[in-house]
Amino acid sequence: MEFISHIVDTMNGFLWGPPLLILIVGTGIYLTFRLAFLQVRLLPYSLKLAFSRHQDKSSEGDISHFQALMTALAATVGTGNIVGVASAVIAGGPGAVFWMWLAAFFGMATKYAEAVLAVRFRVKDKNGEMSGGPMYYLEHGLKQKWLGVLFAIFGALAAFGIGNMVQSNSVSGVMSSTFSVPAWVTGIIVTTFTALVILGGIKSIGRVTSLFVPVMALFYVIAGLIILVTNFELVPGAVGLIFSDAFTGQAVAGGAIGTVIRWGVARGVFSNEAGLGSAPIAAAAAKTDMPARQALVSMTQVFIDTLIVCSITGISIVMGNMYLTEKTDALTSMTFAHFLGPAGSTIVAIGLLLFAYSTILGWSYYGEKCFTYLLNEKYAIVYRIIFVIAVFFGAVFKNDFVWALADMLNGLMAIPNLIGLLGLTGIVVYESKQILAKIKAEKEEKQNSVSV
Repeated sequence: MEFISHIVDTMNGFLWGPPLLILIVGTGIYLTFRLAFLQVRLLPYSLKLAFSRHQDKSSEGDISHFQALMTALAATVGTGNIVGVASAVIAGGPGAVFWMWLAAFFGMATKYAEAVLAVRFRVKDKNGEMSGGPMYYLEHGLKQKWLGVLFAIFGALAAFGIGNMVQSNSVSGVMSSTFSVPAWVTGIIVTTFTALVILGGIKSIGRVTSLFVPVMALFYVIAGLIILVTNFELVPGAVGLIFSDAFTGQAVAGGAIGTVIRWGVARGVFSNEAGLGSAPIAAAAAKTDMPARQALVSMTQVFIDTLIVCSITGISIVMGNMYLTEKTDALTSMTFAHFLGPAGSTIVAIGLLLFAYSTILGWSYYGEKCFTYLLNEKYAIVYRIIFVIAVFFGAVFKNDFVWALADMLNGLMAIPNLIGLLGLTGIVVYESKQILAKIKAEKEEKQNSVSV
């Protein structure tokens, strides 16, 4: 195990060095300018679309816009929002939160482009369900099937890291520290509830997450907002420190600004997954009449995940000032307990349990689609069973190794996906012009109907 851990750590040192960080953020910047800051111009429309009753019922697809968004949010709103933010601040200082924000802003354009291509190049499988994602736009759009195969291999494996063992491991840790529940007991419980949902496929996952995710996110966000509002005098100082430390790295030993950026971007990507190519797999299943319409909905995922949920966690941690002495994954729990009393740690424990469970559900679908791309739809049940079993082992594995493995697989996934995004930007721009024209026509039609 020590030899394997050394290999994984060495790979991470290479993967999450300047080249990949520049590629991830650089792709987002490039897409932002090519799309003329679409994530700013159309964010209000996108949020309205995401939470409205508008559905393209006559269009092909397996789940609604909202269910696709909730499935994607289920996969991203997880331990990255609680444990991931804490580890970023511990390792990179308060400034890491700023780089999470910056990566998320440009990541919205990346997430939009991923979803456009996922819907544009999706196919119907033998079971009559939609299949899409980077493996399909790399094969059918970029005409590079070998890159699609590489992504599918990394994605099928990554699902066991970021979307499985990391989640159950974090849950077992917090349940043990907060409620003294043995890891194996937590493993059995989470495994059982996971099996009850994912063995039913995407429609089952979509139904559960559309009810489950809004409630769990609201539960955690309200608790965080209570901290920010009741301690409002500390907020300006915390936000100021986040901005100043982002460019000085004074909170990191030796003032290593590179460390601040590395941890901020890496944990930001871990949280919202922009650039990894995972969320567009869910977007491809949506009922939609235009690729860009679902893409606008998908774009809001990054906004909700990082710019809202992660921000609440990050600002609270910096306000609490405990990151200087408490170098532990339980930092968020300790911070909430500092501000809210014993109830704070309970809220984080419940939040982490719900977040992690939802992430497992979403990533089971991502991994399955990568797996069936490589083999055949008839083997989907095999993947689901193995995935469920892995949940238990994740709950009892060594924490550091699980996180390192997840980081490595994330980096490997991102490379072929980003190549595809850069190579197919022209199609993204074309589809964007189509939706802008459609939105304009809808506005004019609405104005005409009102005037009549």
